Amino acid sequence: MSETVISPARIGRLSIGALGALALALGTLQSVVEPALPLLQSELGGSPGEGALVGNTLLITGAVAAPIAGKLGDRHGGRRVLAWLMAVVSAGGLLAGLAPNLPVLLLGQVLQGVMVGALPLSFILVRKNLPAGQSQAAIGVVVALFTGGGMVGTAVAGPIAEGLSWHWMFALPTAAVIAATLAVTRLMPHDPPIRSALPGARIDWPGVVLLSGTLLVFMVGLVTVTNGGLPPLAVGAIAVAVAALAAGWVAVERRAASPMVDLRMLARPAMWHACVLTLVITTGLGMVVFLLPQLFALSADGYGFGAGTTDIGLFLMPGAIAGAVSDSVGGVAARRFGPRAVVVAGAVVTAATMLVLASVHTAAWQLALAKVLTAFAAGLGTTALLAGAATAVDAEDTGIATSLLVVTRVIGVALGSQIGGAILAAGADGTTGRPTESAFVTGFAVTGLIAALSLLVVRITHTKKGIPA
Repeated sequence: MSETVISPARIGRLSIGALGALALALGTLQSVVEPALPLLQSELGGSPGEGALVGNTLLITGAVAAPIAGKLGDRHGGRRVLAWLMAVVSAGGLLAGLAPNLPVLLLGQVLQGVMVGALPLSFILVRKNLPAGQSQAAIGVVVALFTGGGMVGTAVAGPIAEGLSWHWMFALPTAAVIAATLAVTRLMPHDPPIRSALPGARIDWPGVVLLSGTLLVFMVGLVTVTNGGLPPLAVGAIAVAVAALAAGWVAVERRAASPMVDLRMLARPAMWHACVLTLVITTGLGMVVFLLPQLFALSADGYGFGAGTTDIGLFLMPGAIAGAVSDSVGGVAARRFGPRAVVVAGAVVTAATMLVLASVHTAAWQLALAKVLTAFAAGLGTTALLAGAATAVDAEDTGIATSLLVVTRVIGVALGSQIGGAILAAGADGTTGRPTESAFVTGFAVTGLIAALSLLVVRITHTKKGIPA
């Protein structure tokens, strides 16, 4: 039986517009949480660590969903799987919009996290239905609109939360996701599975379950431990559970015929060095992403600004723009100067910025400028590492290498955010329950030291000739 051949140029501007509208709505839904975290903590009575968990649950699900979305699309067709994923995202958005308490909101965020798989599925649809030149332009439009959605979410979260309620921050973008999904399913032609991918396109479900369990137990355990009150035996049990789940995941991935993440790729120095650096860089970024909105929102004697969600969104907007710009120029910088030089420059900028901020944080513009510098430096460094790793491996391994770095990037941001929440929770005032100024100083200093740590990693990898120059 011959393989079905799909003729190119079967979709027009309306179909691409529908995919772009969906990407815009998803980017908006994903980004409304960051400026609203202090408000959500206040409304739901959560600690800083629990607030960090609200944003991290989406990232955790995304880290798991990203590697398998493409395989599902190849097996069942991109349009069909995209509709399935958007049904889950919509359910999560509606659940978050109706959430009466923190656990229900967390469950909604978990379901929303599968939205990360929408981008690779959109790429599958574009590549199957357009010639090469047009598909590249269409992919660029979809990515740009997803990034633009992130900026929209940062800007509108405050006005929606303060004008209506925080529930509508999730409900309105979810309504847009539902409408865009209906448009995509109506306008986009059905794409049959790739026949050659069917026999070996098995999904590594044991790996998915074990990685999800490892990340969730680690994050929830970190929140529980930093909130205090746990006996040493319980803390030890959490640590053992995390170690056991992680060890089980590694064992499964090493033996799986089609692993979720091909850990054998880490045997190559260029890859494991890039992964370590990506983890360090994004851990620092995750701490910045969490700490700055907390300080903007806090109103205390001698520190804090008492900013509302709208003002926080405006303060963070320049940083969101800087991050988007850095992602677009990171590959260019890597080609011209080499990934190592780009990472060193970004690490120096981040370390200097955060160590200065630990000493001087009396004006809102200082925090906004710190977000711009650190977001640009982190985006530049991680994109340069991604581009360098993609060219350092064989062509047929490009997808595996890049997916491994994308997963590492997501885990790093989630880890950094949770560390930031733990530092604030540990440094809370015993009377008011609010983080003290010294807790923020500690958080900023630790972020700067983490950035400086990447310089040591670069030095080690240079000695071992791991990362391409």
